[in-house]
Formats: sequence, structure tokens, C-alpha cells
Amino acid sequence: MNTWIAIGATALGCYAVKLAGLLVPAGLLERPLVRRFAALLPVALLAALTAQQTFADGRALVLDARAAGLAAAVVALVLRAPFLLVVAAAVAVTAGVRALGG
Repeated sequence: MNTWIAIGATALGCYAVKLAGLLVPAGLLERPLVRRFAALLPVALLAALTAQQTFADGRALVLDARAAGLAAAVVALVLRAPFLLVVAAAVAVTAGVRALGG
């Protein structure tokens, strides 16, 4: 029963957030600070998600094959490689390190 209460509360919370977004006056959304914040927020959230998925294992910080794959992706990005090549480099390095027992 507690699971359904959590699902219902989450659904109501999502609806409330969406409704609050629709009720915000347009003038507020046109302010330069709000526009900058809205432009940078997805980048910050994606960076945080990437860091959490790469360096966390439960409640512990780890350095394993995922970190090596991320480093390979960063190198490929610095070299201005196409996106698919960046992903392929990260996958190949991660798989290689795992295959070697790292």
C-alpha cells in the first residue's frame, strides 16, 4: 500500500510542478538571469548525473573502468571527434579495461 501512496504523491507533485510552470508570468521568464539559469540547468544536471553514474557505487566513491571510459570520451571531445566516435571510444576503453580485470 505504501508504494501506491508514493506513486500517487509523485504524480500529484509532478502535476503541481507542471501547473506552477504554466502559471508563471511571461515577463518573469524573459529576465536575463532566468534565461541564463534555464539555459545552464540542463547542462549542470547532465554533468551531475554523469558524475554520479561514473564515480558512485551505492554509497562509495569508486575509480573503475567507467572512469577510464569517461576519460577516453573527454580526450575524444578535446580532439573534436564526432559524437558517435566519442561514444565508441568510451565504450571500447571501458570494455577493454573491464576485460583486463580493471
